[in-house]
Amino acid sequence: MTPRTIPGADRLVRLLRLARPTAARAPRPGRVWTVPAAVLAGAAAGGAYGLLATPEYAATSYVVVVPEERSDPAAAMGLAQAYGRVATDIAVAGDAAVWARVTPAELRASVTAATSPDAPMISVTARSERARTAAAMADGVARALVQKGAHARAGTHVSVVQFARATTPTAPVSPSAPLAALVGGSGGGLLGGLALLVRPRRAADARPPAEGTAAPATGTAPAPGTTAAAAVPGPSSGTAAAAAPQPETV
Repeated sequence: MTPRTIPGADRLVRLLRLARPTAARAPRPGRVWTVPAAVLAGAAAGGAYGLLATPEYAATSYVVVVPEERSDPAAAMGLAQAYGRVATDIAVAGDAAVWARVTPAELRASVTAATSPDAPMISVTARSERARTAAAMADGVARALVQKGAHARAGTHVSVVQFARATTPTAPVSPSAPLAALVGGSGGGLLGGLALLVRPRRAADARPPAEGTAAPATGTAPAPGTTAAAAVPGPSSGTAAAAAPQPETV
């Protein structure tokens, strides 16, 4: 008895098989909220840091190296670079810490000096949790440089003069709470996006093979509703293929 098949049944079965992995690859709802949750967490952390962190103030004093008469201006530039490099050492060795009423270790950790490449000028910047202390430390280091320049004037032929005194700052230089929240939110969003990119895929997310690329294993039964195709020998075999009975269509 010849088996009967329904027209289009094979195609319907193949479409159903291809539809199963597609449903498995659907994105999970939890991954959609990864980046927004990271942004909110970063903004909260940044805002808390801006509110709880102690504000920091900065004050700057300027010192200029002036060459004497018949002295080489290039020598003043070189001495300004040298004084800028050892500014904190000169200040600690002198009385700058006593004038600012801080310890030498705090003075060394809180003061930085920078020189200008175009002029023999040194900028001394001090940072502290107290505005007056920051100004006092900057002026103390500048005063110590002036004294050091006066003691070495006979050999260097230059004078170290305080060009501008440090003013007491009125606003902190540390980031405010809104700015810290903005920076934290940006960092959190970046980390959340990177977490989605480097997240390993599951085995269920692998793409299924294309239709017709994988052949069924030998000895396996055909799927329900399908008929096994008879193997037809090639024309080079020299034998005629047996005519297979055609299925009766309904």
